[in-house]
Amino acid sequence: MSNLIRWPLSALAVWGAAWFLYLFLQEQGSVPSLAMLMATLAGVMAALMAWMKGISQARAAALAMGFPVSLWLLGTASFPAWVWLLPLALIVWVYPMHAWRDAPVFPTPLHALRDVPRFAILPAQAKILDAGCGAGDGLKALRLAYVNAQWIGIEFSRPLSWVAKFRCPWAEVRCGDIWEDHWGAYDMVYLFQRPETMPRAVAKAKAEMKPGAWLVSLEFEAAELAPTAQTQASPDRPVWLYQAPFKAATQKR
Repeated sequence: MSNLIRWPLSALAVWGAAWFLYLFLQEQGSVPSLAMLMATLAGVMAALMAWMKGISQARAAALAMGFPVSLWLLGTASFPAWVWLLPLALIVWVYPMHAWRDAPVFPTPLHALRDVPRFAILPAQAKILDAGCGAGDGLKALRLAYVNAQWIGIEFSRPLSWVAKFRCPWAEVRCGDIWEDHWGAYDMVYLFQRPETMPRAVAKAKAEMKPGAWLVSLEFEAAELAPTAQTQASPDRPVWLYQAPFKAATQKR
């Protein structure tokens, strides 16, 4: 029953926020079409984040479509039908559906990796890969943890890779697929993935990473491996460290 109560309230909160944004923008002098697009985009973003947190696709769709549907039912929408697709097209362009299967949209906190160097000691100018660097937050956290290193970021979304390049001019950022890149050249590979993709990451790390290299994962454990160390990014947000050659989870360290 509690989940049922939380769901309508959360949906009403998202729809109400979208309506508030729509009316506020018009009060500030925005044209109705722009206000509609911004409010719809806000609803789509909220739906995407909720879907990443585990709600069903049907509820995510309801969150995304609540505002435009209600606007249409009230008869205040006098725009061509294709206009409603613009916010969705923008989301897909910025965050392609291919990437939805890999990583969450939430950024790495700046100080999340502060304790990693206590356990993972790297040589000067070590090569550190942020696999799926997004807008560069993980690169910033890695730079704060390892000041004398080479930072590399790979991001599938071209717009996000542009943002990361702008925010992290000291890093090598390129648009690409982390699963096609070879991890053998790196001294550390940092991941903030999803539980469903961790087995694929483990298989790739075991096949490609050199002895002594480190696999670091924020929040999500590599269940197949025995961790070399574990730190905390914040309460209830573990950082898992694994050093190659990796040991199976059932194998004594």
